[in-house]
Amino acid sequence: MRTRFGQLSVRYSARGIPTYFLELWHDGLKKHRVIRGDSSSIIESKANLQAEEWNQRWAVVNAREQDRSKKALEKRQQAEQKILASERTADAQQALDELSSILKATLSVNDAIDWETLKDKTPFPERKPVFQSLPPKPTLPPIPDKPSFLESKYIPSFGLLDRLFSSRKDRLISEKQALFQSDLKAWQESVGNIQRTHDDAVVVHEKSVESMRQQHEKQRVEWSARRDAYIGKKADEHAAIDTKRLAYESNDQEAIVEYCDLVLSSSIYPDCFPQEFDLDYDQAAKTLIVDYKLPAPDDLPRLKGVKYIASRDEFEEQYINDAQLSKLYDNVLYQVALRTVHELFEADVISAIDAVVFNGIVTAVDRTTGKPTTSCVLSLRANHSEFLEINLAQVDPKACFKALKGVGSSKLHGLSPVPPIMPLRREDGRFVSAYEVASTLDGSVNLASMDWEDFEHLVREVFEREFSSSGGEVKVTKASRDGGVDAIAFDPDPIRGGKIVIQAKRYTNTVGVGAVRDLYGTVLNEGATKGILVTTSDYGPDSYAFANGKPLVLLSGANLLHMLEKHGHRARIDLQEAKASAV
Repeated sequence: MRTRFGQLSVRYSARGIPTYFLELWHDGLKKHRVIRGDSSSIIESKANLQAEEWNQRWAVVNAREQDRSKKALEKRQQAEQKILASERTADAQQALDELSSILKATLSVNDAIDWETLKDKTPFPERKPVFQSLPPKPTLPPIPDKPSFLESKYIPSFGLLDRLFSSRKDRLISEKQALFQSDLKAWQESVGNIQRTHDDAVVVHEKSVESMRQQHEKQRVEWSARRDAYIGKKADEHAAIDTKRLAYESNDQEAIVEYCDLVLSSSIYPDCFPQEFDLDYDQAAKTLIVDYKLPAPDDLPRLKGVKYIASRDEFEEQYINDAQLSKLYDNVLYQVALRTVHELFEADVISAIDAVVFNGIVTAVDRTTGKPTTSCVLSLRANHSEFLEINLAQVDPKACFKALKGVGSSKLHGLSPVPPIMPLRREDGRFVSAYEVASTLDGSVNLASMDWEDFEHLVREVFEREFSSSGGEVKVTKASRDGGVDAIAFDPDPIRGGKIVIQAKRYTNTVGVGAVRDLYGTVLNEGATKGILVTTSDYGPDSYAFANGKPLVLLSGANLLHMLEKHGHRARIDLQEAKASAV
């Protein structure tokens, strides 16, 4: 902002002596001055000196303002950084407090599964199509008045000559009649055009209305189909949940394991916990065995506070020391052991569990070899009746663990391995020893005529090759020929993996939808992530329709031959030959 100059003006005295005037303003300093003199050059010189003085003064004022603004900005930024440091400190303290109260956090929670909350009861999200407002029906435009021969323009006016000469009179009458007939004809054509235009508009309107109705009906039918499919899918899901609940309430062994898996999966832990576990249930002893994966010491948060150093404009993080971390880690592991046992006993609404065995498993880097090792670092067996007598809100976790005869080194953070009180059984009693079949194949072998048990083992071999790259395993179950589980695959892949049920159907006819329904039921009962049906024939449209949208894979004979060829084996499928040989 600089000094503003006005116009140089001059006034003359009575004796003709000139006086010059020049006004100056500085808005920032709020200054105003009128300079007078008898010479324009002197006036301009004074004005320039005054302007320079004001501009310099303004520069000083402006610099002071900028300094004040800069300091204010720095103070504001420092205040914000201090607030951020305080927030980070609060978050760090909350994370440490959560680790110190893992056991108490679950005591106010009812760990029993509410089956109804597992059902997704979200209404169908699409609104029902609404019929649009119909366009107004065309109205008949006003019809012009019909010409009348009584109108004055059609009545001839006779002059004297017209009265004297009849020919003149007749000519006038003829002209008026001709005019009337011409106007009448034009009126009739106009009315006809109006009526036809109206009729055409009515036809177009009716077609438009009919098209709108048909379009709305199509939308309504499609919406109804989507709604019914949505409701049907939800009904299937709800029925599957009810089936699981009934199986659990009937003391089904696998259903009890799945229920307990659901209980532990519903338990909320800090992000540093893997929350992975394996379960086994000894129905005769009413004992549940849990192999629970625990965090390694380095997985726990160590940050306890953050301080902002204004002089260096940087944050300084403060951490708990190694001794504090070791103490915290031991305390966390004891808490998790007691919490897991508590949740399982509290959720056991059918009294299926008399005892819980907790094996705490830790995977960490061995400092002596630099390689990851996995070992059991603590183990606990708790009886239901004895455990219920404990007031977990008041106990010291380590003392309680020891009183329950838990096994573990005095310093859990040292990760010294201990033998589990009761190890997890990893073998399914249905599994049988496998034998090789693929190596005996050549282009002459008709898979459709193969022994059904050999066919199941062949399918196992094929899928074992498929899952071998990810470390998967495939096992054949005991021969039953009852349409149950023929093989079970365990795929460790974290995205696609899990337990996969495989059924083999050495059929010569099209596989019906019933077999696909049975597979889906088996997938639900087994708690598997996917089901695969393999056949030497093919599937009907109903089978593919039922499998659509479900975790089911249908592999035809052609697919099977392709998989065999992929892994270096050749065979053939001749359904007619197989049918003939079976006669």
